[in-house]
Amino acid sequence: MTNPEVALSIPTGPFITNYHDLGSGDPVLLLHGSGPGVSAYANWRLTFGSLSPYFRVLAPDLAGFGFTEVPEDQVYDREIWLQQIVDLLDALGIEKTHVVGNSFGGSMALALAIAHPSRVDKLVCMGAVGVPFEITPGLDAVWGYEPSEELMGRLMRETFAYDPNLVTDELVHLRYLASIRPGVQEKFASMFPAPRQRWVDAMAHPETDLRAIPHPTLMIHGRDDLVIPPSTSLTLNQWIPDSQVHIFGRCGHWTQIEHADEFGRLVVGFLGG
Repeated sequence: MTNPEVALSIPTGPFITNYHDLGSGDPVLLLHGSGPGVSAYANWRLTFGSLSPYFRVLAPDLAGFGFTEVPEDQVYDREIWLQQIVDLLDALGIEKTHVVGNSFGGSMALALAIAHPSRVDKLVCMGAVGVPFEITPGLDAVWGYEPSEELMGRLMRETFAYDPNLVTDELVHLRYLASIRPGVQEKFASMFPAPRQRWVDAMAHPETDLRAIPHPTLMIHGRDDLVIPPSTSLTLNQWIPDSQVHIFGRCGHWTQIEHADEFGRLVVGFLGG
C-alpha cells in the first residue's frame, strides 16, 4: 500500500526534501506545524483539495519532520529551516510565492517574508508562533511528547482539537505509528528539549522586523486554541501594517482541519484564487 505522505523528492542543500506538488497557477507554499509525527500531508491533506483547483500547491516536509532525508548528526534551528525553504524555491525555479504557515510553520513563513521579502507575495499565518508569549501547558506537552498511543490520543483530543469527536481511534493510531518510525522521535526530541520557553523565544521575531513586513497578511486562529494563544495573532495584527485577522469560534489549534471548508474558502478568497 502506497503511503500518501511520501510524494516527490528534490535535493535542497544537505537534505533530500519530500514535497507535494499539486495543481497549477500561482504557487502557494504550505509550511506545516511541529507536532509529533507530523508531515506536510498529515497537516494539509484536507487543504490540498481546496487550493489545488486555483493554485500550484507546494507542501514540503521540513528537515527533521516527515520523510525528508537529513544527515544523522543534523542540528535544527530556524536558519536551517529557512535555508531549506529558499533552496526548495530555487530548485523549483520559483521566484515568488504565496505562503501559508501553520503554528511553527507560521514563524517560518514570517521568517521568509522578513529575510527574503521579494520571494513572498501574500502571507497566511495560522495559530502562528512568531511573537513572544509564555509557553502554554499545551505546547509544552506537544513538544515534550514521549511515544505512547494513549498520550497521542490525549494530545489530539484534549489539546489540539476543540471537538474530540473529530479524532477517531484510527487517526490516533496512524499518528502514533508515524511518531515511532525509526529515527522520528530522536529527531523530534532533539529540536525542543526542556526547558522549552527558550524555543518559543527563539521562534519569535523582533517587533521592528514584523512592523516592516510589507506583504498583505491574514492571521487565522481558533478561539479555543490551547497550544498557541489567540493573543499571538492579535499582536501580529497590531504589528504587521497590511494585516487582518479571522478568529474561528469552537475551534482549537487545527483551523484547517476543524473548519476545513470555511478555511479553504477564506484562504482562496484572500489569495485571490
